[in-house]
Amino acid sequence: MAVPKKKVSKSRRNMRRAHDALVANGGTECPNCGEQKLPHHVCPACGQYKGRDVVDTGEEF
Repeated sequence: MAVPKKKVSKSRRNMRRAHDALVANGGTECPNCGEQKLPHHVCPACGQYKGRDVVDTGEEF
């Protein structure tokens, strides 16, 4: 079984974890209504995806 020969110092451990931080998802602007939405997702404000009405939001523009 693999066992470390020496204790890994806090500095070395933290340097290894330097790239593990979470990044925020980038939002894009909906071409129909201009609201922020996640890429490749239906717009929660107007319910459109790729120029088609996918979800009925009950609002008329």
